Amino acid sequence: MQCQWLNNHPNKVSEGSISHLQDKQVTDPLEAKPVHFRTQFTGYMEMYSDVDTVADYLNAHQGWFCRCAAPMKTEPIGHNGYILTVGQFGSFGYEVEPKLAVVLEPSVNGVYHMHSIPIPDEPYLGYEVDYQASMTIKEIPSEIASVGLKKAFKKHNQVQLPEIITKVEWHLAMDVAVQFPKFIHKLPLSMIQKTGDRLLTQIVRQISPRLTYKVQEDFHSGHSLPIPSKTSRHLEKIEESSLEQAA
Repeated sequence: MQCQWLNNHPNKVSEGSISHLQDKQVTDPLEAKPVHFRTQFTGYMEMYSDVDTVADYLNAHQGWFCRCAAPMKTEPIGHNGYILTVGQFGSFGYEVEPKLAVVLEPSVNGVYHMHSIPIPDEPYLGYEVDYQASMTIKEIPSEIASVGLKKAFKKHNQVQLPEIITKVEWHLAMDVAVQFPKFIHKLPLSMIQKTGDRLLTQIVRQISPRLTYKVQEDFHSGHSLPIPSKTSRHLEKIEESSLEQAA
């Protein structure tokens, strides 16, 4: 998605400057270790059809992934992979336009896994993205669906409601390791860490709801079904305290 992620600083670093910094980061043995930024989310979306129809749609991701990922730039690799260019983001006057390669594995018992892989034929860019996500599809009675179900069908001039619909639930975790130039490390590490974690979280909050809506819209429009309302999709950040308690 060539999305405008977040530009937190008014002074952009030129491509030449970033390239110079990246070259220095690779060759300078005294450079500080990469700083890791992490975030985790859970979410769901409802699809107003049976689970087999939804599974057929998701399995044919070559037909919808790039379309729904727009405006991000996407490039298919292999049978199940994509290279995504996610737009510029940064802070403290340091900006990058990250890429990541992801693979969407075939479903196993209604569970899909997506994970990042090294970008083919790509040099080290000063950062590494570890993306791990799982998605589960299951049928639920329409009577426990979101409150917008009846309204959506009525607006679509379909009085008859389906007895069952499909709920797609997911969990995603991201770990982004950034090799900053030395001038960034003049700042307190706690400030860098807090700002980076917050920025990564804001990026997910910006992109995920848009992607979810576009997938819903693409599926339902293609099957002549009403577009689900906003109440049919949800995104929630998993706080560190919750993770510590679970451990």
